[in-house]
Amino acid sequence: MPLISVPRLRARLASIRLLDARQGEADYAAGHLPGALHADLDLHLSTAADPDHDPAAGGRHPLPPVARFAARLGAWGITPETEVVAYDASGGGNAAARLWWMLRALGHERVFVLDGGLQAAIGAGLTLTVEGPAVVPRPPYPADRWGLPLADSDAVETIRRDPARRLLDVRAAERWRGETEPFDPVAGHIPGSLNLPWNENLRPDGHFKSPGALRTQYEALLGGARPGALTVHCGSGVTACHTLLALEIAGLPGAALYAGSWSEWCRGEREKSGPARSGYGLG
Repeated sequence: MPLISVPRLRARLASIRLLDARQGEADYAAGHLPGALHADLDLHLSTAADPDHDPAAGGRHPLPPVARFAARLGAWGITPETEVVAYDASGGGNAAARLWWMLRALGHERVFVLDGGLQAAIGAGLTLTVEGPAVVPRPPYPADRWGLPLADSDAVETIRRDPARRLLDVRAAERWRGETEPFDPVAGHIPGSLNLPWNENLRPDGHFKSPGALRTQYEALLGGARPGALTVHCGSGVTACHTLLALEIAGLPGAALYAGSWSEWCRGEREKSGPARSGYGLG
């Protein structure tokens, strides 16, 4: 299981590398779990903070070069033997699941997302600190490529037209339908995509649904297709990783990530759909 519960986390705090994946420095600086380092989405998990960042080429949160991320892992003291736990305050959606996916894509096996996130930890009595942990830097992580399936916009153009494939957009249903768009210049969705919002992976208390419930949910969406026929995207390739994590929990691994997602697609000359036809998607 790629999840870890708060009791298991409490028992392992002294032996793991804990990463706080909440976006921006302010929340981390105001208080984080003891021993946690900050893994910032813009600075560490994407190239969004680069001065030459262009959302039309890779979306709002493009994956960083593997060498850069490998160096960052080394600076955090992470080696292939390190047990890593990521958490955020959004049930894993921003951006603990993205961090999980990136580590797994480098071949790191011992990485987990804290089920229920920071709220569950606080609710169970763990206290916050403003102190940063001591870190012994290591050499760059030994990896030279992303080893999990990725799709670019050209591949998505083919996938969306193939009846044997599935293209899943995990943004909120109203964004997929084109009724609102708070982040990108164009509202709508990629023609041919289905919609199942990422937060449908969670129970009302912010914990993941059971493996069986997730399997039922995604087998219905796949409609008989194999998990490897699925490509997942969102606005900028972040919450899509939450659904990839849910698929792993469900025992349905193998789906691809379109990291550029809608934020890249909508800025190009590619075909777009506006308000959806009734019954077009699952959201």
